[in-house]
Amino acid sequence: GLTPVVHASVAAIFRELAPDDVQLIPVEVEREPESFFILVATRLVRCLDETACAEVSHYTAEDGPPERVGHYRTVRGLRIDPVKTEGARVLRTWGWPVSLIVSEGIKEALEHAGVSGVRFAEVTPPAAPRKRRRKSRSKPRRG
Repeated sequence: GLTPVVHASVAAIFRELAPDDVQLIPVEVEREPESFFILVATRLVRCLDETACAEVSHYTAEDGPPERVGHYRTVRGLRIDPVKTEGARVLRTWGWPVSLIVSEGIKEALEHAGVSGVRFAEVTPPAAPRKRRRKSRSKPRRG
């Protein structure tokens, strides 16, 4: 399914870095003596950037159940608008809750901890390159 079950060490990262964006529910995993948690993203945000995605289609009244009309049917090349994330460090996108979106800081913490079983893909456009200021040169004066 879409709900991650994470080891206690991974839960600790989310608890520390995104306490307002997740709910951690303790669960028992058969034949595992260690602690595990269901990781629930509590923020569902309308932040999908349709114009930046490679492909987007919506459910219509003709092809989807009434509760899905208007939601996304297909999203390829997912892109979000970071301005619309409301400062969330962990979220799911409204209408397309398939992907769990995490901040760069959480991604780096998970990588640093050597967490396996995750796959990251960039969902925000790269930062625009800074314009380099040109120093003005004085032309040598002729005497």
